[in-house]
Amino acid sequence: MSAKSYRELIVWQKAMELVVEVYNLTKLLPKEELYALTNQIRRAVVSIPSNIAEGNARHTSTEYVRFLAIARGSKSEVDTQLEICVRLNYITPEQVQTAMGLCSEVGRMLNSMIQKLLPNPYSLLPTPYSLLPNPKRRNP
Repeated sequence: MSAKSYRELIVWQKAMELVVEVYNLTKLLPKEELYALTNQIRRAVVSIPSNIAEGNARHTSTEYVRFLAIARGSKSEVDTQLEICVRLNYITPEQVQTAMGLCSEVGRMLNSMIQKLLPNPYSLLPTPYSLLPNPKRRNP
């Protein structure tokens, strides 16, 4: 889709920083969470830059937006899972501050990219039947 390499995208670079930050945080989680919360949050955070990169390699804006939307969903998943870690007292709010900040920043960047690639976010939605032109109806 784009001539620019995904590695040059600031959003991809920030997402990679988020991966490192989250992996470091998950080392603080209890061992009994290794195959549960730790695994889930690691998979979700890796999905963010992976989908940005895959979308960048696609041939159409529509495909690119679809992968950016998946990345945005994974970002929300990571955000939620970090909050769960805090609520379970596995890590402190201070410990997740950097990761939460990166999550917010990546989310804003993804939203901006999606809006720029899809000028009309409703263009992919089906048109309600009542709004379709009726050839039998005369225009006033």
